[in-house]
Amino acid sequence: MTGPRTVAVVDADGIGAHLPGALRREGLGCVVVRSDTPSASFARDRSEAGADVVHTGDLSATAAALRGLGVDFVVAGTESGVLLADALSAALGTPGNGMSVPTARRDKYAMARAVAAAGLATADSLVTGSLPELREWVRRRGEWPVVLKPRASAGTDQVHFCHDAEQVDTAFAAITLATDHYGGRNTTVLAQRYLRGEEYFVNTVSRDGAHHVVEVWRYHKALISGTVPMYDYEEPVPDDDPGVRQVAAYALAVLDALEIRNGSAHTEVMLTAEGPVLVECGARPGGAHTPDVVSRCLGTNQIDLLARVIARPGELADGTLPRYRIGTPLRYVSLISQVDGVVPDAARLAPVRALPSFVELVLTAPEGSPVRPTVDLNSSPGYVYLSAPDPARIEADYRRLRELERTGLYAAPVPTGGH
Repeated sequence: MTGPRTVAVVDADGIGAHLPGALRREGLGCVVVRSDTPSASFARDRSEAGADVVHTGDLSATAAALRGLGVDFVVAGTESGVLLADALSAALGTPGNGMSVPTARRDKYAMARAVAAAGLATADSLVTGSLPELREWVRRRGEWPVVLKPRASAGTDQVHFCHDAEQVDTAFAAITLATDHYGGRNTTVLAQRYLRGEEYFVNTVSRDGAHHVVEVWRYHKALISGTVPMYDYEEPVPDDDPGVRQVAAYALAVLDALEIRNGSAHTEVMLTAEGPVLVECGARPGGAHTPDVVSRCLGTNQIDLLARVIARPGELADGTLPRYRIGTPLRYVSLISQVDGVVPDAARLAPVRALPSFVELVLTAPEGSPVRPTVDLNSSPGYVYLSAPDPARIEADYRRLRELERTGLYAAPVPTGGH
């Protein structure tokens, strides 16, 4: 079984920016496609510079351009590229995902319905554009909090945890007055039961319907302003952990329910007292992780394995892909600002870099850019990796990092001199 010659990556943003290089290391040609709905989260990367093909809404024209470049495989680099990658695969007749309900891989309500139809547990949900209907659904359920979000939200964009009727009204208005990260208007709201338990994510790669678990991590959250759960930090969990076995098996069943057959996926699962329940699944690489840091601690990473299964699909089919193993403990910490300030400069970041377990720091905006109080992943100033043989060292450095954030890390520089 041989792989393709040239791969198109739709919206090679975020972690997807590492994919063209990984493909070329596998000896594959790479074409970068810019969709017509890139995410606002990657505004700094949204220019057409560097794109080989710019999609302007004409699927036939874009498919013809890719055909002329010899493209014989298409994948999404990030969430904004999911639907276009699937449509281009179908138009080109290249290996792709099932197309019976492709919107189920973006629309979270359609996603939940497809997963439930496969006999898997999902959260009780409602989609509505009517505030009275939403109020009645909440009243009938009689359970707080309730989660409100757009049907096509990204990250934690416009995700609201409502603890009373007034918060429901406020969240409904906020969502329906906003556009999503891809420029679409939110005409409806997705309401869901709040899931209680431990939350995991499962990163996978797939080829011709066969799946491989690349890694499983557990989220740890903190309350922002006393009520809003924010992703605080996350850590990989050994693959022999009983919880990991449960969520990984469930995640692979979700991939089948959503017809994710080729490419990568990032599946978030809540392990409740009743068992695993889907939070959401993205048919693209997971999150903002730095692949080489992950490989140093786990022995592998999703981007490199995605390139590998595209180039050499037989390795997934015969079970020879490497499995992750946690070597040195690793923690990914989301930066959280509690104040209006600025992205810190090198001098202010020196104490962070001096932490004994410090590995890498990634900022999501240039030095000196405004920082607002963090309310979700999109407003986080960046992230830090901490790693050490002793987990106690990581915990101590994590606490020191949070102390630095509370005591001026994001403070604006004091103006100097001049007449």
